[in-house]
Amino acid sequence: MPDTIATPTTTDKSKQLFERAKLSIPGGVNSPVRAFKSVGGTPLFMEKAKGAYMYDADGNKYIDYINSWGPMILGHAYEPVINAIKERVEHSTSFGAPTELEVEMAELIKSMAPNVDLVRMVSSGTEACMSALRLARGYTGRNKFIKFEGCYHGHADAFLVKAGSGVATFNIQTVPGITAGVSADTLTAPYNDLEAVEKLVKENKGEIAAIIIEPVCGNMGCILPLPGFLEGLRKICDQEGIVYIFDEVMTGFRLAAGGAQERLNINADLVTYGKVIGGGMPVGAFGGKKEIMQHIAPLGNVYQAGTLSGNPIAMIAGYTMLKTLKDNPSIYTQLEEKTALLHNGLDAVLQKTGVPYVINRLGSMISVHFSKVPVINFDCAAHADNALFNKYFHFMLDNGIYLPPSAYESWFISNALSTKDIEKTVSVTEAFFSVL
Repeated sequence: MPDTIATPTTTDKSKQLFERAKLSIPGGVNSPVRAFKSVGGTPLFMEKAKGAYMYDADGNKYIDYINSWGPMILGHAYEPVINAIKERVEHSTSFGAPTELEVEMAELIKSMAPNVDLVRMVSSGTEACMSALRLARGYTGRNKFIKFEGCYHGHADAFLVKAGSGVATFNIQTVPGITAGVSADTLTAPYNDLEAVEKLVKENKGEIAAIIIEPVCGNMGCILPLPGFLEGLRKICDQEGIVYIFDEVMTGFRLAAGGAQERLNINADLVTYGKVIGGGMPVGAFGGKKEIMQHIAPLGNVYQAGTLSGNPIAMIAGYTMLKTLKDNPSIYTQLEEKTALLHNGLDAVLQKTGVPYVINRLGSMISVHFSKVPVINFDCAAHADNALFNKYFHFMLDNGIYLPPSAYESWFISNALSTKDIEKTVSVTEAFFSVL
C-alpha cells in the first residue's frame, strides 16, 4: 500500500463563497459543470494558478488536469504570454477597429493549420461553431445538419440536442427554450457509426448543409474515432455537397501544430477554434477554404459580426502561445511522453484492482472510464460506472489532484506537468483502490 496521502486542511472559504454566489448567480456558477452537480459536493473557488498547479481560496494546491478545459498547453501563467499581455494592455484593452495584430494572428493560424485560407476571429468557441454552421447553410442553401450524440459544440440553440458534457451531466437532453423547428433541423447520429450517417443522408437527400464533429471527442470523455470513420464522413460530404466542419475547440493546436486535421490526416472544409488561440483568454475563430469563407460578410451575404472580435489582449496572448508551439515542435513530443507516462502508470495500477476500466488517449488528451466495454460513443460512456468515477474524483481532489468534475470530460495535460506530478497522480490512484 502506498504511503498515506495528505489531504487539504480546509475548504471553508470555498464553501462560504459558494453560498454567497448562489444569492446573486444562478446556481452559484457562471458555467453549469463548475457546480460539481455530477460528482456532488461543493465546488472549489480558485484564486491563482502557475505552471501545472492551481490554488484555491483556502490556499490548497492542486495538480491541474483541466487546464481551463484545454488551452493551457504550456501551463498556467506562462511567462512569455503574461509579459506580452502586460506590454500590450498599455495600448488599450479594446479598439473596435482593425489592428495589425489580428492580421498577424490570422497569418499564423494559416501557417499552422491545413486547409485554412481565410480566418474570422470571434469571441468564443460557441460563437465559432454557431457562425460556421450559419456559413455552411448560407453557402449550400440548405437548413439541416448532422451532429453526433455526446459531441458538444457550444450552447447555441441548434447544438443543444443530445449534446453530451454539461447537458448530460444535468440529464438535460431536451432543452427548454429550443424551438421545435430548430430541433427538427438538427439530425443526430451515434459517434463512430457511419451507417447511421449514411441512413440520415439518404433520408434527407439534398437537405443537409453540414456535418459537424469533434474529430476527437472531449465532451463524453476522450473518445477516439474508429479507423475509417472520419474518412467515411469526408467521402459522404464530397459525394453529397455537404460542408464538413471540424470542431477543434479542444483539439486545435493541442494534438499537433495543425490540430486534429494534421494528426489524423483528414481534411475539413471549415474548422472552429476556441480559447486555445487566446492562450486561455475569451476568444475563438472559424476558418477554412476560400470558396466557402468568401460568403461571409463583408465579402458575401452571410452576416456575422462581433464588437470584441480580434480583441488585442486575446490576440497577443494567443499569438505568443501559438508561436511558441510552432517554433518548438519538441513540445508535442514532450506532451506525448508525459501523457503516455500517466497512461501507463494508471494502467499498471488499475490492472491489479479487478475493476473494469478503459483508458482512452490521443496526444495530450486522456480519460479513464470504469467500463466493461470499449468506450467508443456517448452510450458507452453513459453506461460506465460513473458513480465509481465520482468517488474517485473526490478522493483525488482531497489529495491535491484536480480532475474534471464529470465523467463526461477529457483530461488535458500541460507541458508544465512534471514526472513527479504524474507519479503522485498514480500513487493517489493506487491509494484510492487500496481503501475502496
